[in-house]
Amino acid sequence: MIDFILVNLSFYLGYATCLSTWEWKSTSDHNWLHIITINLVWYLSSHICRLYNNIFIREAIPTIKVTIKSLFVFGTIMLLLVNNIKEFTLSPYLFIISYIIFNVLLINWKLFFLIKRRPRRNSLIDHKPVVIVGAGKNGIELFSYLTKNPNLGYNVVGFFEDDPLLLGNFDIPIIGSVDDCISYVKRRNIGEIFCALPDEADQKISKLMRDADKHMIRFKLVPDVKDHFRKNVMVELYGHLPVLSPRSEPLESKANQSLKRAFDILFSLIVIVGVLSWLFPILALLIKIESKGPVLFRQIRSGRNNKPFYCLKFRSMKVNNEANTKQATKNDSRITKIGLFLRKTSLDELPQFFNVLRGHMSVIGPRPHMLKHTKEYSAIIDKFMVRHFLTPGITGWAQVNGLRGETKTNADMKNRVEADIWYLENWSLMLDLKIIFMTVYKSIFGDKNAY
Repeated sequence: MIDFILVNLSFYLGYATCLSTWEWKSTSDHNWLHIITINLVWYLSSHICRLYNNIFIREAIPTIKVTIKSLFVFGTIMLLLVNNIKEFTLSPYLFIISYIIFNVLLINWKLFFLIKRRPRRNSLIDHKPVVIVGAGKNGIELFSYLTKNPNLGYNVVGFFEDDPLLLGNFDIPIIGSVDDCISYVKRRNIGEIFCALPDEADQKISKLMRDADKHMIRFKLVPDVKDHFRKNVMVELYGHLPVLSPRSEPLESKANQSLKRAFDILFSLIVIVGVLSWLFPILALLIKIESKGPVLFRQIRSGRNNKPFYCLKFRSMKVNNEANTKQATKNDSRITKIGLFLRKTSLDELPQFFNVLRGHMSVIGPRPHMLKHTKEYSAIIDKFMVRHFLTPGITGWAQVNGLRGETKTNADMKNRVEADIWYLENWSLMLDLKIIFMTVYKSIFGDKNAY
């Protein structure tokens, strides 16, 4: 946020310097469109260079290097716009003065941040409790590195080991056997496991990975590695030790989380004020005229980290006793006439923008399921619970690709889960905007799976 304040302050100071006045007046050489463009280009440049990744963990010199890199990319893109896009009429002289001021302000701010961060760096980091599976050479070395580098944000609780030759090592805290690991971390609310088992323990590693996914515990493997990770591998270096995660998660970044939340709030307010303010009473009247019962249907569903919440919808069915256990099917006799229209156009989902505003849902994300279905499918589909790392959405990548509505077979649900995990691994703001566009398109022209 301070960086964005500085980029706008720099533009204003450049304007005041060039025109010798503090009074803002929009002209063809400097207007609000130019300000919006400058902010968007800075956002793009800083995220291309990963400026906001690991701001408390990244060392001082790499922080300055990535800041300079971001400034270079920002300046290059802006100069290309100024010199090559005829319609982009920003004064080159004004931009150069503003850019010089921004360089000075930003680098000095980063230096000030690093100085202020240094004495309280560890206190600024939310240390996560973790366990290490495997007390061999790799496990001991990892334990030593994490202990000596508290700025990484980890607090190692202990080890899990099966080898009787290693169990007598009293210099390290061995909690129990490998089989005890999952139940222990669940009981202690530990969200991450580092696996340092040797390569020959491949069956134990695979089982531990599956169990971790099933119980929403993040799993990181310290190689020996052969075929445990086939794609979408994220590699981090702790010293000279490579640590691999089964998938990258862009929304683990605080900057991306803040951006997505800001977008959710803005978009939901636009829909609530601009659409629901007049459409809600009309649909409420039509629902009430056709059948008795409440206008809104509230159902407990699985949210982020599998926490239940009440999901809101316009009631599209007659009041019945199977609403919380039975999925809607084609030609379902419970669906009312107005309900059929609402479901076909996805208008029944509009009240969920109130869920978004409260933070229970996002505009885009995996669709939340009934608790009964979460329990059933988590037992039979690998990686089903991984989708719950994300905040559930009103629409999502699975839905715009036709993977919505009734799941007749386990394969249908498996395909939906794969689409949700793909979204988890590939999130970007542009992807969210694409999904919104595809959702509106399908609402207007229809979706064969919407019933």
